[in-house]
Amino acid sequence: MSARADTDQSNDAEAQAAITDAAERRGNIRTVRRVAPYLWPSDAPWVRKRVVVSLAALVLAKLIAVATPFFYKAAVDVLGGDAEGSAWMLAIGAVGLTVAYGMARLLNSGFQQLRDALFARVGQRALRRIALETFRHIHRLSLRFHIGRQTGGLSRIIERGVKGVDFLLRFLLFSIVPLALELMLIGGVLFVLFDVSYLFVVMATIGLYVWFTFKVTEWRVRIRREMNAQDTDANQKAIDSLLNFETVKYFGAEGREAERYDGAMAGYETAAVKTGVSLAFLNFGQALIITTGLVTVMVMAAIGVERGDLTVGDFVMVNAYMIQITTPLGFLGTVYREIRQALVDMGQMFDLLETPADVEDAPDARPLRVPRGEVVFERVSFGYEPARPILRGVDLRVAPGETVALVGPSGSGKSTIGRLLFRFYDVTEGAIRIDGQDLREVTQESLHAAIGVVPQDTVLFNDTIFYNIAYGNAEATRAEVEAAATAARIHDFITSLPEGYETRVGERGLKLSGGEKQRVGIARTLLKDPPILLLDEATSALDTGTEQDILEALRRLGQGRSVITIAHRLSTVIDADRIVVLDGGVVREQGTHGELLAAGGAYARMWRQQGQESASAP
Repeated sequence: MSARADTDQSNDAEAQAAITDAAERRGNIRTVRRVAPYLWPSDAPWVRKRVVVSLAALVLAKLIAVATPFFYKAAVDVLGGDAEGSAWMLAIGAVGLTVAYGMARLLNSGFQQLRDALFARVGQRALRRIALETFRHIHRLSLRFHIGRQTGGLSRIIERGVKGVDFLLRFLLFSIVPLALELMLIGGVLFVLFDVSYLFVVMATIGLYVWFTFKVTEWRVRIRREMNAQDTDANQKAIDSLLNFETVKYFGAEGREAERYDGAMAGYETAAVKTGVSLAFLNFGQALIITTGLVTVMVMAAIGVERGDLTVGDFVMVNAYMIQITTPLGFLGTVYREIRQALVDMGQMFDLLETPADVEDAPDARPLRVPRGEVVFERVSFGYEPARPILRGVDLRVAPGETVALVGPSGSGKSTIGRLLFRFYDVTEGAIRIDGQDLREVTQESLHAAIGVVPQDTVLFNDTIFYNIAYGNAEATRAEVEAAATAARIHDFITSLPEGYETRVGERGLKLSGGEKQRVGIARTLLKDPPILLLDEATSALDTGTEQDILEALRRLGQGRSVITIAHRLSTVIDADRIVVLDGGVVREQGTHGELLAAGGAYARMWRQQGQESASAP
């Protein structure tokens, strides 16, 4: 029974491996198809011309490379006295033939360098286009993707994918293809000038070498995949830990983080050792096959010279051809492995490119027009997962220029409403309209341009304060940036800094306090000047004194705009035109602060509870 079970498991493993290999082959074909248009683009004739000229230079280089040993043979025959019947050899002489041999080698190298120089711009253009396409696609992906992503792993996939394209372009076109061409030309020469047995030995050697190399490399590719997976895991753990540097310090978890990182690196170490050992086996096997073939052909040529069938020059030419064959073959294992790995890396990147966005513009989507700024939620239902609904038939209207506050316990759906308004997600049921236009029928670009968001934690770019404020409007003048900073009550603070607006804020703005970052965020949104404003708990992370200053800045920001404020502390929204209480994904009650207190419902209970918490706070 045990033996049968082991056999079944082995068969299952082999079947699974066969399915994986077939899927990988299909993926490799897809990858090559995706790359090919970058080498032969219909909209760039100059690229096609460069590719054609590069390939022509490649063919010329190989023709010269195959002809070069003839000059070597002729010089040896002249020097050895075997060229009596060859008038052209005697006319040129040993010195002339040696110079011709040198010139042939130089021309071979020259055409190869010309090929590389011509193709360099083609290759770099392809890399730039693919990298840009990937970058743009990642930004088009929905919030659902970015919430679940691993930044470190994602960056490695992109990095390895772009490097894979570079390697594939250079080595597939300029190593594998030239090698195949050279082998065919040399095989033809051996067949014409020597006995067919030479061609047979050479082809058998090449065939055995290629078979052995590919078989062992397939095994090594599987090990390399494991090593890449461990490398990605270790890199992700390192980046995750560094991004959460303060949290690590708060909990004294430096040792724990080091252990996690070391555990991931241990897996990488094991896979890397396997890779090193398998490489040694591959190299020795290749050397054994090549040396056996070389010695066999040289022995056959030596016997021919002893019999008088061949000259010493023939012996030297055969040796030159064998060395010419074995030198590029020596790199075949590395090139094949790297091409396979490049295809795997590129496949992961193209998988990313083919990841569909959850939210896409409709084919006939129109730009959003916001003449008034009315926002309406009509029977909106939504859940991040089908089994866990968040909003259940929410009806909500924000009149033009009105400030509406959303309050309620955690998990009631407040922030979800903000995400749906910005169309990070599409509603499951119902509709959201701005001035009568369904958000699903307008372009996302125009929608995002019409809404300004001030989040709870403003995240800044690792650049200057000026850059971060000007991010709200890339065409803003310096005077406009300073005016926005003044309105957000941060201009005086900025000018007090030694470098003023050119002060760098550090990664995610960590060199600024919470209130300072929030003011920069408000200035940035003021500069954007949107007709609709979404304040997502914009003051909840601030102290009371700072909160009052920020609230004043937010009031100025909201003047003349339709404003939706998501709040936890009720004291920050008592001046709102209308307060909407959410609970369990439905609207429980709504009205002004006074009306809701007088009603004595959920809002009044929340108000009393927060008042008691404030009174009991030290």
